[in-house]
Amino acid sequence: MSDEPRQVDNPSLNRAARTGRRTEDERLLEGPEPHITPFYKTDTWRVMRILGEFVEGFDALAELDSAVTIFGSARIKPGDAQYETAVTVAQKLGEAGFNIITGGGPGIMEAGNKGARQAGVQSVGLNIELPFEQHLNPYVDLSIDFRYFFTRKVMLVKYAQAFVIFPGGFGTMDELFESLTLIQTGKVQNFPVVLFDTVYWGGLVDWLKGTMLAQGKIAADDLDLLIVTDSPDEVRNVIVRARQDRAWRRRQEEGARNEARKAYGRRYS
Repeated sequence: MSDEPRQVDNPSLNRAARTGRRTEDERLLEGPEPHITPFYKTDTWRVMRILGEFVEGFDALAELDSAVTIFGSARIKPGDAQYETAVTVAQKLGEAGFNIITGGGPGIMEAGNKGARQAGVQSVGLNIELPFEQHLNPYVDLSIDFRYFFTRKVMLVKYAQAFVIFPGGFGTMDELFESLTLIQTGKVQNFPVVLFDTVYWGGLVDWLKGTMLAQGKIAADDLDLLIVTDSPDEVRNVIVRARQDRAWRRRQEEGARNEARKAYGRRYS
């Protein structure tokens, strides 16, 4: 047997030698060039940073047990009736065995985390970087900071078994309609979406019926995806029932999924 070291061809090295182009090591170790965009400002770097946010979120929340995500306005102050009711709802859910997830900010988010703290369950805040400064509220036990709304939104739904949505603004509406779309298209199942405060949400529900449904943009079964209530006990009872009887909520969701299948399954000549 020859004592000569075995040589393995490396197509990349051979290509670099033939063409005179720089090797990958050269590219990696070269110093900065002022006229070139820094790597950390490129889309490639952003993709890596997005991946890092997913990894951090999955790692931090992987062992989180049953949880409910609570949404609502950041502009509500302690002492407001909606704030105090959100504390009560979160506490009742906590006492029923659910951890509480919020966006980590003020208002209804703070109330949700406060209720979780009072119930002695895990109080999670998923904070978002904004052009203006936003601090975590003082009732968060486990916090994760996100640069991107879409990575944060994945975590808000992935680790929850239900959404409770209090009166809020654009961000609250964004989360509401994304959750309905995920359920309607079968991406998420056995997932109650509870709207709290019938007066606040009544106009929206009327518009859904009088405009969206009337014009055939949604089906009647789609409206069953929403549970509207003024009762903290009903919020808890609906979510507990969905956990204990998984077929119950899925039956309600199936009608909406069937209508979506019909719409997306049409063939055009």
